[in-house]
Amino acid sequence: MTAEPHIVVERLAKRFGNFQALADVDMTIARGEITVIIGGSGAGKTTLLKILIGLDRPTSGSIRVNDLDIARLSERELTKVRRRFGMVFQYSALLDSMNVLDNVAFPLREHTKLSEREIRERVHEKLGVLGLENVEERFPSELSGGMRKRVGLARALMLEPEAVLYDEPTSGLDPITSRKVDDLIVETRDRYGVTSIVISHDMAGALRVADQIVLLSRGRVVAAGRPRELVARGAELLKEFIDSSGIEVERLLGERHSMAPPAANRSSPDS
Repeated sequence: MTAEPHIVVERLAKRFGNFQALADVDMTIARGEITVIIGGSGAGKTTLLKILIGLDRPTSGSIRVNDLDIARLSERELTKVRRRFGMVFQYSALLDSMNVLDNVAFPLREHTKLSEREIRERVHEKLGVLGLENVEERFPSELSGGMRKRVGLARALMLEPEAVLYDEPTSGLDPITSRKVDDLIVETRDRYGVTSIVISHDMAGALRVADQIVLLSRGRVVAAGRPRELVARGAELLKEFIDSSGIEVERLLGERHSMAPPAANRSSPDS
């Protein structure tokens, strides 16, 4: 059974002067699945991410979210649509001057009329679900890399988005913490049913968590499909990533079926 399309990109192009950042990008992101968009430096991943979340406009083409073409919306209409998306930034983008509670509460204070008591209750609940009990008074500088990712995810989930976008979520992390972040992406999808879009150059993580992998090169989609399909097809760029990463493909694909359920797989707050 094919999953229902959530985000459909058709003939998307983006130019900056004479530079073609994206060209004829076609992509369907299924509702409730994890799509990993992978490519090297200069592939166009960041540009595509900004367009998907409505932070930039394409030169041409369409991005339909629930059949609504956001490329044609006014800025006011687009602001409403952006609330459907949660964003986990590459380095978490936490505000250093705020403690964890205030960082996570920020979207609720900006976009809702909830009382302070209701806001605190929601923050405590979300932090607890993500294994971050008793960290509300800590500041970002006092957190490990894995904890900052979790706090960033908690903030992204506060407005109950339909989709969560992750920008290079394992960049700069050691292999153990990277694995925990991969598991967290899967747990979040399973617990909240969100559509997940991961921008990455981490092939090991992509093979481990993706329902769909989209390979981007020089602004174009060169291959897309289920991980096993792409491996069996021998997609050239995928092979280059695998060879340069030195990863064991079958082991990683096998791990997809052995992930523990969310409650059993929760890491300690200090991870």
